[in-house]
Amino acid sequence: MSFQTIDVTYADGILRLVLNRPEVMNALNSTMRLEIAAVMGDLPQGTRCVVLTGAGERAFCSGQDLSDGTTGLDVGRILRDEYEPMVLAIQNAPVPVIAAVNGVAAGAGASIALAADVVIARESAKFVQAFSRIGLIPDAGGTHIVPRLVGQARAMGMMLFSETVSATRAAEWGLIWEAVPDAEFEAVIEARARHLAQGPTTAFLAIRDALRASDGNDLPAQLAVEAQIQTRLAATRDFSEGVAAFLEKRAPRYCGS
Repeated sequence: MSFQTIDVTYADGILRLVLNRPEVMNALNSTMRLEIAAVMGDLPQGTRCVVLTGAGERAFCSGQDLSDGTTGLDVGRILRDEYEPMVLAIQNAPVPVIAAVNGVAAGAGASIALAADVVIARESAKFVQAFSRIGLIPDAGGTHIVPRLVGQARAMGMMLFSETVSATRAAEWGLIWEAVPDAEFEAVIEARARHLAQGPTTAFLAIRDALRASDGNDLPAQLAVEAQIQTRLAATRDFSEGVAAFLEKRAPRYCGS
């Protein structure tokens, strides 16, 4: 399948989705939003990890393409019909998703990066919630995701002042998993993606489910969630293989079920 605004490659269980509009810092237009949602919602059979990144070294994604006729459009409809399906497709992917932030992640570009399960950035990358500069609030899930990662105080400061947050500071705050030296970035992404692609996919997704459930649970409720999930996982082939590999002192061969 060919695409206008993204590049998609697949090998060894890893699907790489590259936002490919480097001339506009990989800004999101209608076509890109629909293409991302389509790919994430229908991954090739055998996919065990997705790496989402941007073309070039300037930007992961600079957010909404403001030259795309945004002013005067039905913004609410665009958010409901294009942004919401894209963000939810990333968040609810049937495999772990790594956002490999290779440059600036601004506005909705930051939101889609943070919708991934794990965010790894070049040390030279930057995050910015710049919506207030044009009289808007953060969208594409930004007001939900960011405060849950860094707390209300830091989220409020990021959004009111629209100040750039370096990748290093983002890692210190807990906004992302790690910031790595630029020269090591590609190797780290490859190693992380292979770890996820070769691991117990069902358990990885269950970890995601458990962590999300914890946001609204007290301890007794979360203990019940853990018991329910653990009971299900203990019946999987991956659990049997993990235990066998441990006892036999060998690397496990997970099948994702």
